[in-house]
Amino acid sequence: MPEPKQVVFVLQDDSLVLDWAGPAEALRLASLEIAALKLAVAPFALRFAGTSSESTGSVGIQLQALEPLPDSLPDGSWIVLVGRTSAAEAKSQASRRELVAWLARLAPGRPGLRLVTVCSGALLAAHAGLLDGRRATTHHQHLDDLARLAPSCTVQQDRVFVQDGEVFTSAGVTAGIDLALHLIAAHAGELVAARVAEQMAVALRRGPADPELSPLLAHRQHLNARLHRVQDALSVAPAEDWPLERMADLAATTTRTLSRLFAEHAGTSPQAYLRGVRLAVARRSLEAGASVSAASEAAGFNSELQLRRAWTAVGWPGTPSSARP
Repeated sequence: MPEPKQVVFVLQDDSLVLDWAGPAEALRLASLEIAALKLAVAPFALRFAGTSSESTGSVGIQLQALEPLPDSLPDGSWIVLVGRTSAAEAKSQASRRELVAWLARLAPGRPGLRLVTVCSGALLAAHAGLLDGRRATTHHQHLDDLARLAPSCTVQQDRVFVQDGEVFTSAGVTAGIDLALHLIAAHAGELVAARVAEQMAVALRRGPADPELSPLLAHRQHLNARLHRVQDALSVAPAEDWPLERMADLAATTTRTLSRLFAEHAGTSPQAYLRGVRLAVARRSLEAGASVSAASEAAGFNSELQLRRAWTAVGWPGTPSSARP
């Protein structure tokens, strides 16, 4: 198992609790899923730091034993800056000056050290000059503040989150969970993100300008446990034989009921969902350099012709061959 990925949440007084608790819980659950699935990717090591060992959250919760701001972090670490109440943001505090100096020294957002901001955490990043020349977003109430603090930053409105290299900024409060799920999918795979979203009873969503959900994530914005169980199994082993009867057995229901549940909760049929998963697996194999024949076999298609027909049926441009590098 690789060494855990260090994720440092920086907490000031009056930090919005959901800004850090939501993403932290998503990362905790992701680590459990990584272990359960025996994936060869690093789990997450969550750390909470500040300029003081104690902090008071936005709802009055008292936080203790915060670690000091680290002098350095291993490659691949993340620094997470979260929002504060509007009253706290309006104040100029010595702790903020200390944080700005620390951020300027570590320079997160460079290769090897990722910067993640939630809500008005982007303002702290702007104070430290970390958003200069970048694209970014924040809570809609702070968009003008962000533009003022970082004049060379391209401030993007109406976005759930924005990526610019190793800098990830997100909009208000619950958008931090959306961003965390996106980061989990990129790090550990879309199945892990889907399972975390299921446990947290939240929908997987993207910003309006983001690409369409992968077939491994699509049709999972529901809370039906039986369907999630079937979808998990199909995503883990798409190349296996999956007659409708076997899927129904997993859901402990009849084939007719399973088809109805898929239509009602997932907006598709079991067979179409399986085809989408297999196409996603095939496409990844092709993009990694596999031949059309090898990609077809890895994804569970009976032949190259079956893969080509499925490719055309969903309206993907080009052919499987054109997806190879």
